[in-house]
Amino acid sequence: MTCESRDSMKSVHFPKILLVDDHLAMLQQTIRLLPESYEVVEALESGSGLTAAVARHEPDLVVLDITLPGLSGIELASCLRRSGCSTKIVFLTVHCDTDYAREAFAAGANGYVVKARLASDLVPALEAVLAGKKFISPCAELEGWDDADP
Repeated sequence: MTCESRDSMKSVHFPKILLVDDHLAMLQQTIRLLPESYEVVEALESGSGLTAAVARHEPDLVVLDITLPGLSGIELASCLRRSGCSTKIVFLTVHCDTDYAREAFAAGANGYVVKARLASDLVPALEAVLAGKKFISPCAELEGWDDADP
């Protein structure tokens, strides 16, 4: 019989992630790239169930596409923030454009990952955002995204 301290018996908390992308292949690829230290609680192919899924799972992070059927990811992020939701939001998008990045952060994003850099940037973005930092994919097209005057 072994004697374990109460601290060692506590379960480890893995950050809970909710994914939203209208392309099933992208959802599957994103899930495959995540290390086991993250728990994907749900993957949605549209934003229509996002508010309910956030309430149901209380995720630490929402990874959200911008271009979705119905409301855009930016509109969805704004709705979450207006409702008082403090869940961290990381956009995962094809839009390597400073205007989209500015809109995303204005809507309440904590991170912005370009899909072309998914394999190299997703996990560092999640780690940065969980540590309270902002993250944006380092690519020439996004340089100066946070300048007051474009």
